[in-house]
Amino acid sequence: MDLVDTLLVLIAACIGFALLSRRLGLPYAVILVIGGMLLALVPQLPTVRLDPDLALALFLPPLLQASAWRTDWRSFRSNLRSILALALGAVLFTAFCVALVARQFLPDLPWSVAIALGAIVAPPDAVAAEAVLQRLRLPRRIVTVLQGESLVNDASSLVLYRLAVAAAVAQGSIAPLDGGLAFLALGAGGIATGWVVGRLTMMALRRLGDPMLEVTTSFLAAYAAYLAAESIGVSGVLAVVTAGLHMGQAQHALLTSRSRLSAQAVWGFVEFVLTSLIFILIGLQLRQVLSNIADRGIGQLLALGGAVAATVVLSRFLWIFPTLWLGRLAPALARHAPLSSWRQATILSWAGMRGVVSLAAALALPFEVPERDLLVFLAFVAILATLVLQGTTLEWLIRRLGVEEPAPEGGIDPDEAEGRRLMATAALEEIEGRVEDPLEGAIAREMLPEFQDRAEHLHRVATHDAAATAERAARRSLRLAALEAARTKLIAHARAGNLHADILQKLERELDLEELRVRAVLGDPRSPAERAADAARRAAQGPG
Repeated sequence: MDLVDTLLVLIAACIGFALLSRRLGLPYAVILVIGGMLLALVPQLPTVRLDPDLALALFLPPLLQASAWRTDWRSFRSNLRSILALALGAVLFTAFCVALVARQFLPDLPWSVAIALGAIVAPPDAVAAEAVLQRLRLPRRIVTVLQGESLVNDASSLVLYRLAVAAAVAQGSIAPLDGGLAFLALGAGGIATGWVVGRLTMMALRRLGDPMLEVTTSFLAAYAAYLAAESIGVSGVLAVVTAGLHMGQAQHALLTSRSRLSAQAVWGFVEFVLTSLIFILIGLQLRQVLSNIADRGIGQLLALGGAVAATVVLSRFLWIFPTLWLGRLAPALARHAPLSSWRQATILSWAGMRGVVSLAAALALPFEVPERDLLVFLAFVAILATLVLQGTTLEWLIRRLGVEEPAPEGGIDPDEAEGRRLMATAALEEIEGRVEDPLEGAIAREMLPEFQDRAEHLHRVATHDAAATAERAARRSLRLAALEAARTKLIAHARAGNLHADILQKLERELDLEELRVRAVLGDPRSPAERAADAARRAAQGPG
């Protein structure tokens, strides 16, 4: 019961911190880490120990698979060279830069231990940057590269980490050739394992035919890929990413609309809970980390922590800006570069916050590793420094440098408008083709004006007709008013005792789905304050 009580308290705290981050306009991850640190300093609060194996095996697979599931494979593949340049090149470069700096401050530290520290703090955590990226309109290629990097960099850093820790425990060294071959073998094995798990999962999903079972199977696939790969000694992270990419590409033909809606709702909830818990747990480790190195001087700890954190931040700049320079010198490389200016290079360099993988890898260090407690402390400092420094300033920097793209004309993205026009045109053509059908023709003729109206309106939106914006607003207002009137009448009818709760739930769900469709197609003009006021109004009406 103590575990259950603690978990419930932490989830309640996560909700409070989420509201606070929204009020302050700061990234959610930053508030969670700082909040966890403050909770850790409460005298009577029990110590929450984060088991590293649990952190990696419980939290990482679903978060990675959710990201991979949403990834656009075509964009990922077309930007693969840039993604690998960061996920492999930048990670390895950062790891060795950190190792060099650590050796300067601690000359007796074995090279294998120093490289292990570098591998721990090398991979950026996209979860921390995602909240900022979702609020802003960055060039799509930069977003694709950042998201793709986050899918692969954990694998590259953990493979290097595994090799360095094995050498540190054995008190040996890493031969470059042997290390490189082992690196490739672990990565290739993870990809192969993920492909097999993805194929098996898709075969199962085709036969289930039930949204609840399909969503549950998708969760099992994440853990199955990770645990299967780890059990045979290859990269579990790459296995999860490969399985997620494979299934994400097939979801449109594989799942029904009900299954997709259910999966989005359930996965969204799980992502929120897991992300919130892992960041607040990072902050809660402060007391334990500090107690383990209490015998060291504050000055030495500040110097070491500051040097490592600065190296983590600067090494990314030292890798990315030469890439931009080389791209300008070599036109063949420039076609594959995600950057067109120093401003974009600055944003890509600054979006390097560290998170769960770094802390879990630090806590997973065997006790035989020299200076283990100090390495854990340095990893914690790097996480805290990057989250607070970069996490709180990334949005400001994006706006300051003018990298954010302007809002689309008419309030709708041109690609989205064209996609909606194509869908409406295809639907209209299908109905028109059935007008002469002897059985369905009469019904098709009755439906035809509705489909013609929708297709004509979306054509005007896609071609940026001058009156399309005003027309779109009027359509939205009328449809939402009609839906609200229908909902009010339905609820009144049910409260009068004339409708069973099951039927009420079914009909209200249809209205809710239609409202979501209207807001998606015609826009949602409400500000966050207006949404909060609308929620307060509904709450004031009460259940009766």
